[in-house]
Amino acid sequence: MPYLFTSEEYADMVFILGYCNGNARAAVEEYELRYPNRRIPDTKTISGTFRTLRETGSLPSTRTNYERAVQLDDDIVINAVHRSPGVSTRRISRRIGVSQSTVWRSLNRNKFYPFHKQKVQHLQLGDGPLRLEFCNFLNINNQLYKRILFTDEAQFTRDGVNNLHNEHSWAEENPHEVVEQNFQHRFSVNVWCGLLHNRLIGPFILPGRLNAEFYLHFLQ
Repeated sequence: MPYLFTSEEYADMVFILGYCNGNARAAVEEYELRYPNRRIPDTKTISGTFRTLRETGSLPSTRTNYERAVQLDDDIVINAVHRSPGVSTRRISRRIGVSQSTVWRSLNRNKFYPFHKQKVQHLQLGDGPLRLEFCNFLNINNQLYKRILFTDEAQFTRDGVNNLHNEHSWAEENPHEVVEQNFQHRFSVNVWCGLLHNRLIGPFILPGRLNAEFYLHFLQ
């Protein structure tokens, strides 16, 4: 998004350009020398400001330029996410040539939020009617679910899951904190648990190398 200067700054650009006999490059250097604490315009900005004043009799309308720039950025960003809803803000910024923060502001202004995808079981071609038939069967036999055993297994490891992106330390200087991981002595534990109506069954510890024969024996 282009930076907007104040009317006073635009007027100073025109004055300094005249002071430098119309030399825009020299005007940039003179402007920086006189106003070291301001944002320094480039040669195109200074020349464009003078041209606008000469052709229209007034300085550039910062409000109109700002609104047009915002609307243009919003349209481009929204079109990008409509074409590819899973695209990242970094890729959009590289593709259309704006900063990543500009992309975020455009999405926030238009009430777009980064919703996370949810993993679901893949259904085969004939699964839909079978599942519907089973649901209707349970509705008719509404006491049957009390006799259905729901089970699940999970494997737990010593190192676990450690997402460093979510961990940080607030400090004035970098404390160089580390997270130790002991990969030399790794182990894993298989845990089985079941749910029958309102009763929890387990948990049970299963061997590390679980095969079909042992699992069938365990269930029996």
